[in-house]
Amino acid sequence: MKPNILPIAFLLLFSLLRVSAQISPGDLAKAHAALEGMSNCTKCHTLGEKVSNDKCLECHKEIKSRVDKKLGYHASKEVRGKECAECHSDHHGRNFDMVHLNEDLFNHTLTGYDLTGAHKTTDCRECHKADYIGDRELKKKPKTYLGLDQKCASCHQDYHQATLSTDCASCHTTEKFVPAGKFNHDKTAFALSGKHKTVECIECHLKETKNGAEFQRFADVPFSNCSSCHEDVHFNELLSNCKECHTEESFTQFAGMNRFNHSKTKFALKGKHKRVDCFECHKPDATPVTVFLDRSGVQTQQCATCHEDVHQNKFGSKCADCHNEESFRYQGGMEGFNHGLTNFQLLGKHKTVDCKACHKTRFTDPLPHKYCSSCHTDYHQGQLVTNGVAPDCGKCHSVDGFQLSLFTLSDHNKTKFKLDGAHAATPCFECHLQNAKWSFRKIGEKCVDCHDDIHEGHLDVKFYPGQTCQNCHQSTSWQDNLFNHDLTGYQLQGAHARQNCSACHVKDEAPNQVNFIGITQTCTQCHDNVHDRQFEKNGVTSCEECHAFEKWEASKFNHDRAAFKLDGKHVNVECSACHKGTEINGKIIVQYKFKSFECADCHK
Repeated sequence: MKPNILPIAFLLLFSLLRVSAQISPGDLAKAHAALEGMSNCTKCHTLGEKVSNDKCLECHKEIKSRVDKKLGYHASKEVRGKECAECHSDHHGRNFDMVHLNEDLFNHTLTGYDLTGAHKTTDCRECHKADYIGDRELKKKPKTYLGLDQKCASCHQDYHQATLSTDCASCHTTEKFVPAGKFNHDKTAFALSGKHKTVECIECHLKETKNGAEFQRFADVPFSNCSSCHEDVHFNELLSNCKECHTEESFTQFAGMNRFNHSKTKFALKGKHKRVDCFECHKPDATPVTVFLDRSGVQTQQCATCHEDVHQNKFGSKCADCHNEESFRYQGGMEGFNHGLTNFQLLGKHKTVDCKACHKTRFTDPLPHKYCSSCHTDYHQGQLVTNGVAPDCGKCHSVDGFQLSLFTLSDHNKTKFKLDGAHAATPCFECHLQNAKWSFRKIGEKCVDCHDDIHEGHLDVKFYPGQTCQNCHQSTSWQDNLFNHDLTGYQLQGAHARQNCSACHVKDEAPNQVNFIGITQTCTQCHDNVHDRQFEKNGVTSCEECHAFEKWEASKFNHDRAAFKLDGKHVNVECSACHKGTEINGKIIVQYKFKSFECADCHK
């Protein structure tokens, strides 16, 4: 006779309901309503313990991200270390407010953004609204205080319409937008001085309508010359450089005596002309349109226009042939002398040398001039002497200056050190100018004579005997590597052959040091052992038994060689159905090694 199981079923159901009522202290809030039910308890609770912060942060990733970065309110010293449930408890009913915030007592400084000025009296909802949140996912949240950045333009309209820096705080304070309390005009390209200090801003920075909004131009206001703002009463007859004659104190105050660049006219001032008062030559009572123009067209050689010809034209009108502007009494001026009439034509720098620098006695005394060394001291102090003979300076230098060298790349390639690769583009001073002195002999021919050996102590000398860099590098670029890795006994295959050397030979703790010593050939030297010690034999995990060098896929693994051979339905079962993540040594590891293969171990 079969027993009646219906009463037993009702008894079990009743027992479960009683247990459920005893475990749950109340309904979850609306935000957690989807987690209602005994089967979901462990999503927030750890069995036998209280609510876990880690489980909270698994869902609230936006909070976790900021805590990990030590940013925001939840990373502050007053909140850090607290349990989430201390502030955000649950099981108080569907309508319970889990994020209860006392706006009047909340210390906004803990968020990393201190409220000052007008921000102190602004309602929280004026800033914390979806319109100001840049992150799309955070925008979807019906109630959040996250997602705002600290840039003024995130909440405020850019009145300047991207014409000025986005660093609003460099000019404005949080007290009020106008006036810009921190702005200092003297730190701009146009410092205010004189009458400009008392001019209203609007006189220069006009308001207009731009893109449908009121706009006041502060950037790109022309000021290269006074005429950018002021009318030129001289109608550009004086080249419009007002500052050469006027000051910012007063337009009527003349300061041109020491400031006006007379060289821009057709009559450059030289000698004593520089010290003559302007109105000695120009009429002071001229109108603004004609002032200083009464001598227009006078050339520098027309001395008789202003000066009396004491020679009564006996020697012609070319006064400069004998006189200069330093003194009328100076006769025999050499400025007009044609040195080309001698057998030494003046070229390059020789044109500007004072005559007496070479002609120390009478000008008619002959001077040796066949070689540069006749006048110039050997700067190289005999470095370039060969067989007792020094080459003439003209082989490398010209009369345009010693800084210009005529020594070509082709010339250099005839020396013991041929320039190729990057050396051909290296300026001479990089190698030859050491300690403020040019050197061209015995400066070294090996790489280490100029370059630091960064491999010393980090590379076996057998790979570069005598610090011979050419075994691996070439002069085209340090990055071009010629090293044959097979010489190390470890052949690069598959993905290894495509890696940069630094992937294996640069350690995270010493990113600037390339190391080639003490590196083993085991996979776990460079790669994380995601299997922990499951496949370890004699302390070593042989990854190559399952993996090849091309991909991480276990292309060499054959389940038939494992302790459990696949047959029947097992052949079509997904690996993850049997090999699941489990905690091993404090880490979640996919378990591949099993102690037992009984059917009941997998099939319940």
